[in-house]
Amino acid sequence: MRAFVAIDMPEPVRDALEAVQAGLTVGRLADPDTLHLTLAFLGEQPESVLAELHGQLSGLAAPRFELRLQGLGSFGSRAPSVIWAGVAPLPALAELRDKVRGAVRRAGIELPRERFRPHVTLARFRRGMRPEAVLAVQRFVAENAGFAAPAFTVERVSLFQSTLRPDGPLHEVLAEYPLDG
Repeated sequence: MRAFVAIDMPEPVRDALEAVQAGLTVGRLADPDTLHLTLAFLGEQPESVLAELHGQLSGLAAPRFELRLQGLGSFGSRAPSVIWAGVAPLPALAELRDKVRGAVRRAGIELPRERFRPHVTLARFRRGMRPEAVLAVQRFVAENAGFAAPAFTVERVSLFQSTLRPDGPLHEVLAEYPLDG
């Protein structure tokens, strides 16, 4: 089962993200119903390992905190592969990610060491984009650099199953883990 642990976006934030997506004329837009901030991508895992992870995440002790998405950016050096909404720097988010990754490791899942660049993916692009499409994406990112979504309180993290489909992934919440009030 393909899975990940993430913060789901509340409706007002999804609405703001969908509104900014509306200005993008190239690429494959992420479905607003699937917008999330990944804390740990788990890849393909057997159900027994996910059951162990559920036990580990059920004991997660982390405080609630305010989160605000702001700014747009892209991954990809010459041609973008992804456009994303960024997150204001926040120690509480980094601490939550570290606790989630600790639970994942205790469940027996190996994760690669990687720099945490918190973001919400808005669109993806195929390789070999035409130069005019690359310019359109760069212009879009520059014009929307001041994007800000409403702040919200992160009250839980969720374990998701991700099913890949030709028209985009389908995400299903398998379990939710409340944060301390």
